[in-house]
Amino acid sequence: MVNKKVDELLKKNHLSITGGRKKILELFLQHDGALSHSDIEKKAGGKFDRVTVYRTLQTFLEKGLIHSIPTADNSIRYALCKDDCSGGHHHDDHVHFICNACGNTVCLEGVTVPTIELPGGYVSMQVDMLISGVCKSCNQ
Repeated sequence: MVNKKVDELLKKNHLSITGGRKKILELFLQHDGALSHSDIEKKAGGKFDRVTVYRTLQTFLEKGLIHSIPTADNSIRYALCKDDCSGGHHHDDHVHFICNACGNTVCLEGVTVPTIELPGGYVSMQVDMLISGVCKSCNQ
């Protein structure tokens, strides 16, 4: 089932189906939260070098398959986009939550970033909202 979805997503985004792209996209589909570059390298089991992972992530970002999530420690995590995202048109208006206990970063799809009124002359290009705390799994 996952393999079929991976192939469909790659074809839909006009990407050739390679082993690296398939494996990395499978990792995103199998993981509920966001993944860092090093998470992907570890989970891929050493099959792909750092450059292959980096290039694949950049391609997925450009095509709107994934979005980036900046974190408080200046690292970046990546998560799958919703179906209505496309290259250059991310609809990433949801809040991201990072758990201080387990370190997982998740997209809170039902919680939207509030509208922010900027002073005259300022133009917003991107708004990111990251909330840190304890996730529901760790809070039990």
